[in-house]
Amino acid sequence: MSDILQREDTGAITTLTLNDPATLNSLSDEMLAALSAQLSDIAQSPQKAVILRGAGKAFCAGHNLRQMQAMRQAPDGGAAAFADLFDRCTAVMAQMRDLPQPVIAQVHGIAAAAGCQMVANCDMAIADTDTRFAVNGVNIGLFCSTPMVALSRNMPRKRAFEMLTTGDAISAQDATDLGLINRAVAPDTLAPETIALAEKVASKLSSAVRIGKSAFYTQVERPIADAYALTRDAMVQNLAQPDTDEGMQAFIEKRAPNWD
Repeated sequence: MSDILQREDTGAITTLTLNDPATLNSLSDEMLAALSAQLSDIAQSPQKAVILRGAGKAFCAGHNLRQMQAMRQAPDGGAAAFADLFDRCTAVMAQMRDLPQPVIAQVHGIAAAAGCQMVANCDMAIADTDTRFAVNGVNIGLFCSTPMVALSRNMPRKRAFEMLTTGDAISAQDATDLGLINRAVAPDTLAPETIALAEKVASKLSSAVRIGKSAFYTQVERPIADAYALTRDAMVQNLAQPDTDEGMQAFIEKRAPNWD
């Protein structure tokens, strides 16, 4: 694994650290490739939860603008390279969404542009109270259209559009109130709070969480009748798991479930 992305497995929890502080952990070509490789590996692993965080002063400042400017040297002015970049970034976001394990963003400093997109794309997020969130591409003449997809599915539309058109940053408390993150905590408690959430998730029956995560994102985009049909099937699949049988019987018998 490249040093640009560090991985640490502690028990059932994997921590991925974006490790390019000189660029505020930008989503460079190298970072996207490293993330894709690690997410592919984690998807096939028995790990139960993933924490995503950034090294240095920030979580992630978005795409690497120096690399993007270099793409303009191509005969087409960079059009093909830009399209490829956004396709690769979208693919990484989809990997995170499709990952069987819940992904929790541990956010500090700034989460801007595609970095804010990544927070919105994670299943849960905790930030310290000093964090700022922005989709500020409009400030340099580039509307954050791809980050808009995840942002507008997490926040009220008018507030998301205000962020996109003004480039203004919002506070961690605003991000909590608007549903972009789960909660804001004191800076010195950010890591332990995130770990505690990951440990709580990891303590649950992993097969149930995996089935539930897949159903959650599938149903939310469907009409209500289709959503209920899909989630009915998900619950039937979940109930067929031997460990679910054990969990229900243990509850009836007022004892802890015997899960391996």
